[in-house]
Amino acid sequence: MCFLAEGENKFYSVFTSRIERRGIEEPTTQSVVRGPREGFSEDIAKNILIIKKRINNNSLRMINLNVGRVCKTKVAIMYIEGIAKKDIVNEVKKRIEKIKVDAVHDSSYIEELTKDDPYSVFPTYLSLEKSDSVSAALLQGKVAILVDGTPFVLTVPAVFFDFLQSSEDYYHHYIVASMMRIIRFITFYFVLLVPSAYVAITTYHQEILPTALLINIAAQREDVPFPVLFETFLMEFTFEILCEAGIRIPRAIGAAISVVGGVVIGQVAVEAGIMSAAVVIVVSFTAISSFSIPNYEMSSALRAVRFVFMILAGALGLYGLFMGIIILWLHLCKIKSVTVPYVTPLTPFIPRENKDTLIRFPLMENKKQDSWNWKA
Repeated sequence: MCFLAEGENKFYSVFTSRIERRGIEEPTTQSVVRGPREGFSEDIAKNILIIKKRINNNSLRMINLNVGRVCKTKVAIMYIEGIAKKDIVNEVKKRIEKIKVDAVHDSSYIEELTKDDPYSVFPTYLSLEKSDSVSAALLQGKVAILVDGTPFVLTVPAVFFDFLQSSEDYYHHYIVASMMRIIRFITFYFVLLVPSAYVAITTYHQEILPTALLINIAAQREDVPFPVLFETFLMEFTFEILCEAGIRIPRAIGAAISVVGGVVIGQVAVEAGIMSAAVVIVVSFTAISSFSIPNYEMSSALRAVRFVFMILAGALGLYGLFMGIIILWLHLCKIKSVTVPYVTPLTPFIPRENKDTLIRFPLMENKKQDSWNWKA
């Protein structure tokens, strides 16, 4: 647009074009039965307005940064002054300013380049796509990191129990929400231990099984030419291939390929004598359990660690399995999320902050602002 001011002999041009971007839609990674369905888009300005609409308070603060040597990607750090710990805000800002890359195309770049333990497979930044989830995190004293060009907003610090919780927990009765959280925590162990426990018991500790079940499993494995460890590995690997194929192929047939493909391949493999029916049941149960974890990054991490547990179980039996559990929890106790211990409020143990971990107390009793910022 060009205009001429009175008394001037020059034209002035103003760049007023705007790139059309995707509007507000329902998130695909945080589906809920009850609660808001307002998701973020790739436009950082629109995402900031959505958060400001939900948190209409003068204490809401924002720090604007440009990250990238070539592509100056807009990054916004949002927090609520008086609730968020200033040390955490400064630490997040300092880490982002130290990033030296050509471009930042997604918020996952920020996570990988600034996390405390870059070699840990477990996520320490919570990636959210729903506006109510980010608003709730800010009210708990956390810091939100918005990146232009992606609908995924990072919130930190993110402790272990954050990845087993859903925004829907606060829209249901606290007893129902607590039950669902306990189920998710149990499935956390199912994903890790069910395949490896099957390998350990059927290979080294058959005496644990009831006689009838042991005879049934032995009969199924009579024509299988592979050892139990390889058989389970093969089926788990096949499941991972189906999951990857379901993501890459068109959405209309993706779900059908994942479900039907798994059933057909499992049935044909059993009929051909390549694997036993028990392995198909174990792997299918583990797959269903992995989908009950609300956070995709945590679910993917568990699926990766599961293969390590199977190797330990195949080599050392239940001793290797228990050794893996101990090493896992030692690792979880070691890592941090922006200087905050990952397993807070269990270690360090904060009794009054355990009202919103595995058990969700009624809202009138749960008056905490956050579950880790207990010194603020």
